[in-house]
Amino acid sequence: MIDKLELLLALARERHFGRAAESCGVTQPTMSTGLKQLEEILGVMLVHRGSRFVGFTPEGERALDWARRIVSDTRAMRQDINSFKGNLSGELRIAAIPTVLGMVASLTTPFRARHPDVRFRVVSCTSSDVLGLLENLEVDAGLTYIENEPVGKVRTIPLYRESYRLLTAPDGQFGDRESVTWKEVGQVPLCLLTPDMQNRRIIDRALREAGTEALPTLTSNSIIVLYTHVKTGRWSSVMPAKLADTLGLSDAVRAIPIVEPKVDYSIGLVVSPRDPLTPLLSALIQTAQDVAPTLGT
Repeated sequence: MIDKLELLLALARERHFGRAAESCGVTQPTMSTGLKQLEEILGVMLVHRGSRFVGFTPEGERALDWARRIVSDTRAMRQDINSFKGNLSGELRIAAIPTVLGMVASLTTPFRARHPDVRFRVVSCTSSDVLGLLENLEVDAGLTYIENEPVGKVRTIPLYRESYRLLTAPDGQFGDRESVTWKEVGQVPLCLLTPDMQNRRIIDRALREAGTEALPTLTSNSIIVLYTHVKTGRWSSVMPAKLADTLGLSDAVRAIPIVEPKVDYSIGLVVSPRDPLTPLLSALIQTAQDVAPTLGT
């Protein structure tokens, strides 16, 4: 039964029969057979039939909710039982928004010091994708904003507050200032993250509230792309203060605090609200709670 529920979750994740089968390491006919057997067990149709994946029936959507719960509990049970054998082991999958990537090591490094047999897989994505991956059991935890936009039914552990800096050349516009206002930032040609990123929406809102707007000359979903452009001395950007510190500012770049009004948002760890938690997740939450005071919650 569990293996059939895993097939259902894979289909929900991939939205494509072939890719879902491949992700599960089975052939497409084997997957189709498994899903039909699950439908026979439950006595309802779960997937709209067609040459391509169309979607789930209402019964299929409800079955997905149960599948996530059952598969999650099964994985937790296996980890819990395996933990009796000795040290924690396995893989922790973490999804993080781009502006937080520089801070991931602040969490994973102390965790690994306590549990050296645990491996990590970290992926970068938008805040909405963080929540989607978490819901579909594709990751174990996420690092994202926890108060700016709805995060749904997740457990949150605050880590630190994110404030903002204008990154610009010392000889650039406002480059010699100790602080700038959001209205002044709106006068600077900027390179910014793409609009699908929550960080960009925060910046756009702050500028609108200051009576101006962002007119970026370059957008990217990569922080590295933005920073390398700023380092040329011909571009400016707005980035979180902690990220700017992590990138390591050179003589060619200044990070100037943006004031009037003060804008900051809480960054935190998000995990599934399901109980009991896996031993790995419990250990991750404990580490997050331990390091939070050092990050500045």
